[in-house]
Amino acid sequence: MSTASPEKQMLLLTRCCSFLKALPQRLAAKAFEIAASTKKLAQDDPRRVTHSAKVGVALSLVSLVYYYQPLYVNFGVSAMWAVVTVVVVFEFSVGATLGKGLNRGLATLLAGALGVGAHHLASLCGQIGEPILLGIFVFLQATTSTFVRFFPKIKARYDYGLLIFILTFSLISVSGFRDDEILELAHKRLSTIIIGASACVIISILICPVWAGEDLHNLIALNMEKLANFLEGFGGEYFKTSEDGEGNDHHDKLFLKEYKNVLNSKSTEESLANFASWEPCHGQFQFRHPWKQYLQIGALTRECAYRIDALSSYLNSDVQASPEIRSKIQEACTEMSLECGKALKELSSAVRTMSQQSSADRHVSNSKAAAGNLESVLRSGLFEDADDLLAVIPAATVASLLIDVVGCTERIRDAVNELASVANFESVKPKAVLPEQSLLEDVKPVSEIECPHVVVRVGGPTSGSPENYTRRPEPLTGNKQAEM
Repeated sequence: MSTASPEKQMLLLTRCCSFLKALPQRLAAKAFEIAASTKKLAQDDPRRVTHSAKVGVALSLVSLVYYYQPLYVNFGVSAMWAVVTVVVVFEFSVGATLGKGLNRGLATLLAGALGVGAHHLASLCGQIGEPILLGIFVFLQATTSTFVRFFPKIKARYDYGLLIFILTFSLISVSGFRDDEILELAHKRLSTIIIGASACVIISILICPVWAGEDLHNLIALNMEKLANFLEGFGGEYFKTSEDGEGNDHHDKLFLKEYKNVLNSKSTEESLANFASWEPCHGQFQFRHPWKQYLQIGALTRECAYRIDALSSYLNSDVQASPEIRSKIQEACTEMSLECGKALKELSSAVRTMSQQSSADRHVSNSKAAAGNLESVLRSGLFEDADDLLAVIPAATVASLLIDVVGCTERIRDAVNELASVANFESVKPKAVLPEQSLLEDVKPVSEIECPHVVVRVGGPTSGSPENYTRRPEPLTGNKQAEM
């Protein structure tokens, strides 16, 4: 074998030395990066730190069943099932923890009872028939339970319970063939699982609880607010010209990108709604709160977000309508976008505060009126004099998408009103305005009228006593008088 040349050996040695010298610096940089990401993860949601501590407390308490001698004498090695239960059951929210705990406890109870019954029936068939009958029972329950798991509603709520049912039935029925103490085995397993699940549920509820229903409630309101922020700023961004100073650079505008989180929120909303259905009454959320109505609002919000995503593509599109064409639809489009944004913000506030607010209806009506005006403009053949068809299509598409957004906003308004009715949201009365106050607000101050002597009529008939008039304190000298 030929050895490497001295030059290659020196080069390899130099690389090794450089690598070893840079290694401490690289490790320090990696450590700082991990520390920064850990800090950011904790700051984004401080509840994660609390949840981690809660899991540690639950495991420490349940471990006493294994460490404490009197408890260990009663449960034996089966005490480890309590620790396993805490690890697999303790979830971030109360609803998820309670759902998993109930699924595990009930499935273990039912599977244990059926497993003991199957063992008793199989033992009546003698030494030869017992393993055959037990194999048939295991096959039937595993096949049936696995097939039932494919039903969507069952899978969403009871999939974990069916999995535990298959496991527990198989363990008890099969192990009972070699172990005569099957009742004691089932009792210890059920008892330790109940201890672990109870510890998880109690600690999850009593120590800084995280409610899935509250998270779903806030998520739906936040998603509508994100769409509102985009719509309120879309008109000013799309119809902005180079003379406005910023050109058409929209990449650094955060409110134009927030809506993208709404597009992928379906799975999160469905999970939170499923967990929320397991939770007891808490705060303003009473028993049998209409969580499914939140899913309907979320679906309509995503439908609106898809239209907004299409609108966003025209902000930086290579093919843009000419300023002359955009100016023809600017007023109607800006009003539609702005009014829809205001309506969604009012609806978001109504959901967040759990109140019935009618101010959103006015904004929806204004947006529908602007949409009607825009449709009239589009049908009037306003673009017939355009020479380039490519210059017309972007503007017409934006107008069409905004009309669709108006329809989506109206459907969201109806869904929120239905939620407010079913969930008995608190009614908010509009602020009363005195007739005299509203009348005086519309009257221009006398000092702003360009006349030396003015008579202002506040109310009353066209003719009447002098008490119906308000006069300036200056004496009349015959100059010109103005009557309003």
